[in-house]
Amino acid sequence: MYRYDAYDHALVQQRVDQFRDQTQRFLAGELPDEEFRALRLRNGLYIQRFAPMLRVSVPYGLLSSPQLRTLGHIARRYDKGYGHFSTRQNIQYNWPKLEEVPDILAELAKVEMHAIQTSGNCIRNITTDHLAGVAADEIVDSRPYCELTRQWATFHPEFNWLPRKFKIAFASSTGDRAATLVHDIGAHIVRNEAGELGYTIYVGGGLGRTPIIGQKLCDFLPEVDLLSYFEAILRVYNLWGRRDNIYKARIKILVKERGVAAFREAVEAEWNAGLRGGDLTLTRDAIDRFKRHFDAHPYRADAANDDSFTAAQATDTAFAAFCKRNVHAHRAPGYKVVFISLKPQGVAPGDISADQLDVVADLAERYSFGEARSTHDQNLVLAEVAQGDVYAVWQTLKQHGLATPNIGLLTDMICCPGLDFCSLANASSISVADDIYARFDALDDQYDIGELKLKMSGCMNGCGHHSVGHIGILGVDKKGEEWYQLTLGGSAENDATLGDRTGPSVARTEVAEAVERIIQTYLDQREGEDETFLECYRRIGMKPFKQQIYA
Repeated sequence: MYRYDAYDHALVQQRVDQFRDQTQRFLAGELPDEEFRALRLRNGLYIQRFAPMLRVSVPYGLLSSPQLRTLGHIARRYDKGYGHFSTRQNIQYNWPKLEEVPDILAELAKVEMHAIQTSGNCIRNITTDHLAGVAADEIVDSRPYCELTRQWATFHPEFNWLPRKFKIAFASSTGDRAATLVHDIGAHIVRNEAGELGYTIYVGGGLGRTPIIGQKLCDFLPEVDLLSYFEAILRVYNLWGRRDNIYKARIKILVKERGVAAFREAVEAEWNAGLRGGDLTLTRDAIDRFKRHFDAHPYRADAANDDSFTAAQATDTAFAAFCKRNVHAHRAPGYKVVFISLKPQGVAPGDISADQLDVVADLAERYSFGEARSTHDQNLVLAEVAQGDVYAVWQTLKQHGLATPNIGLLTDMICCPGLDFCSLANASSISVADDIYARFDALDDQYDIGELKLKMSGCMNGCGHHSVGHIGILGVDKKGEEWYQLTLGGSAENDATLGDRTGPSVARTEVAEAVERIIQTYLDQREGEDETFLECYRRIGMKPFKQQIYA
């Protein structure tokens, strides 16, 4: 993984010192709230319903064992004993004391972490496929390109005050596991017919109040032109983006209003006016230098000879169930990818305790080359486990409540904090998730339902990605009461689609029942067990679901 050099360490430490001074002056009444607000947001600090919320950056979801232990220490020392992984692969703390936040940032800096640009109208955390570097269907490892982009975007003086926040995601596989088409820029790493590496660029995607699927801006951008082309896109957005209306300020609105053809013309003009072929053009040496930070680990040549993995599944049905849902193929012979579910019943999706963070750190150190990853589905991954070690990993995960075998199933739902924490929310989401979980607690029933992505948000900002859920749930406020809109048929993958609204919203107490009716309709209508929920919905349409929901 990328390790800080002396400049990185100095830069992050200076930022800690600056924020410590700013916080002390604010607490002493020497810095007005409005001035401090802009400064704290630049350091990932929000004021939520009950306490500040600190969002810590996890670049492209990659974490080392020392970083995991520090996150656990922070949860234990400065919060209420847990953290919350978000859909941007970051981790959030919901209960830090304002006066202690500089100390938290200092702790993070020791392990090469920070909270810079995790909020505010700037380029946010760069995200990618959680299987980058280990997926069999991958063209190249996308993480070096994420790191190149992260370094270009961090403290970029021209893009420090954009019209609104800006999100970039990379994918490099046949399957889009990074939801790239609902990002401001989605970069797909591809090869052209000549075998040359480059990018297909999508722009103007996003969720929130006005969800829009991104549109193709460039069919093939040469590998060396990544940053200069991004610079052109951001310049056009910075110049044309609206600043008079927060709800119209995202690039998705700009692209929609101007049209992708006009936007492309403007980007190309900007690019050809000095950026193309200029200082931002990547050299082969620079690309190779970044790739060396992500060299393949020294895999054991005899790992594939260990047959204990198969034997354990034959004798332990619980382990077999875990392997079926939570263990995925690795491109290296004899290695497996192990998913750690953060979705057990009774726990808010994405939450993890301090002790569990320590457990994951230990497992990563012992079995996965000292690294773990966070996913945009709010789970963790040990991506480099020898198959002969998977049984031991599972036993430890099970002992600590981290082995729920539900990856990709209904209870593996994405869920924002909702009204429990968020000052923007106008409806609960965690308690609704609990109700749904209780209805579908039986894993055998979930296995029968099969692959299903349920996503829930507590407000129009859409942090729970409800617009692209196979089943989407959006909490809304109606005269002081919590109601919920349902959508069906959304997807954030290669076939990215916005879900269709089923009709009138349902009351808080009726959500779980409505989901059960949706599922039963699917089970009644599907053409065999191989037809997924999404395939079934696209074949039969909304009508049969609607009839059952509102019967």
